Amino acid sequence: MTASILPGDDPASIAAACRLLREGGLVGMPTETVYGLAADATNGTAVAALYAAKGRPTFNPLISHVTGLDMAASLGRFNPVARELALAFWPGPLTLVVPRRADCPVSELAGAGLETLALRAPDHPVAQALIAAFGGPLVAPSANPSGGVSPTQAEHVADGLGAKIDLILDGGSCRVGVESTVIGFDGDQALLLRKGGLARRDIEAITGPLGRPDAASPKASPGMLKSHYAPRAALRLNATSAREGEVLLGFGKVNGAKLNLSLTGDLQEAAAHLFACLRELDASGAQCIAVSPIPDEGLGEAINDRLQRAAAPRDAE
Repeated sequence: MTASILPGDDPASIAAACRLLREGGLVGMPTETVYGLAADATNGTAVAALYAAKGRPTFNPLISHVTGLDMAASLGRFNPVARELALAFWPGPLTLVVPRRADCPVSELAGAGLETLALRAPDHPVAQALIAAFGGPLVAPSANPSGGVSPTQAEHVADGLGAKIDLILDGGSCRVGVESTVIGFDGDQALLLRKGGLARRDIEAITGPLGRPDAASPKASPGMLKSHYAPRAALRLNATSAREGEVLLGFGKVNGAKLNLSLTGDLQEAAAHLFACLRELDASGAQCIAVSPIPDEGLGEAINDRLQRAAAPRDAE
């Protein structure tokens, strides 16, 4: 069954979309850049369902969409340069990567376990109405199967993902048509992490020359590290039991697990719990975390990708 396409300028459509999002559903949402696949950013299970729907091969950090700086500042910490950029270009095709607040409710899975958060206020009346009515951040990567062409019309979303999502809000053709420009920071130095819908010269009028992330600032950009969310504890993968001095992170019906990603062997549930479980076991003081085998299929591919990054030698940082 293909998702219904509803007019985005109808309040009843916005209300229906909000109901679905609060239930953990997925909604195609227009923005000025491309159509996004929206999910509740604070609901790890919904975020896992989004990854599954897109067939996203790795848990890349997702952009949390907000109404503006006030909502964004409740989620991340803005230095003076980031704040000035937000005031100048939001709403608009600019994503800012800032440190997440300690009490930030955005799912660990949505942030790929990083201590930074990608935030954007979209410049589209339907997106703004939906986020405002929902009352919180929505993650919304492009609403297409992973690796496909980004959609700029509601029909494009239906063609690619219509059978895997719940609803599509039609907001017409996207005005910009390419993804947002992404800016991160090394201290107060602004770094160009992705070229996009906002021109470099407009940004540099505020920041001065933009830097590029390099070996001197490897943590500026989400997803740049080979060792990606590496806990203090060592990781041993594909473990059938814990050895002396280890704690076991289980999957499915295993004995002796300190925590279990999913007792029923559900990969979507495991994805939703992955980063939180790693952090909890790391905080317990364990010297080594043994991880049960994860099937390398569906979301299991992405889970294994992240575990392999977390287990990478520390000199990869």
